[in-house]
Amino acid sequence: MLRAGVEVFIMKRWLVIVGCVVLASCAQPPQRETVTICDGGGCREQGRDVVTQETRTFNEADDGRAAALEAIAEQDPRAAYDLGLRYFRGDGVRQDSYKALTWMRSAAERGHLEAQKALGRFYLTGLEEMGPDPREAEKWLSITAGRGDAEARTLLAEASAARKSEEAEWKWRQRWRGVFYDYWYRRYTYLGYWRDGYWYYR
Repeated sequence: MLRAGVEVFIMKRWLVIVGCVVLASCAQPPQRETVTICDGGGCREQGRDVVTQETRTFNEADDGRAAALEAIAEQDPRAAYDLGLRYFRGDGVRQDSYKALTWMRSAAERGHLEAQKALGRFYLTGLEEMGPDPREAEKWLSITAGRGDAEARTLLAEASAARKSEEAEWKWRQRWRGVFYDYWYRRYTYLGYWRDGYWYYR
């Protein structure tokens, strides 16, 4: 009976400590009036309410330029390259990384050298919400390097190294996953056991 009373006392004490920690973690410091903005020119403090670039609204049907460029891009890889850049930058059209990649790929598949190199870069570093794909980067950069582009040769070496690193990581995960799961499911033993309405620890 005395042991149960001591355990209850210890449990209450831990609950008070845990409660204090939880309350302390919920407390939020006052919000700063400024934020730190870093760009190519360095870092600076700026007010939270400052607007530095107005949101541009695009009415793609305004004068028909975007639609006309799309029609030309279907036939001419140079126009597809330009359209890919415009979608990437949001220049004259609503910024859309998926369409940027689609049009750039269209130009690259039709042999446009700069589009092939741009695709290699996109896949090497990733494009906004799309992560990197070193294997695809290697494919496009090897095509461009094969056409004599010196920068593509340099980027190709980086893409190859990234692909090998990614493959090595995948192989390591595959090799050890079963071992780790075996430990989680079988080899790690519970330290406590339940008896007579209480948890006991060895």
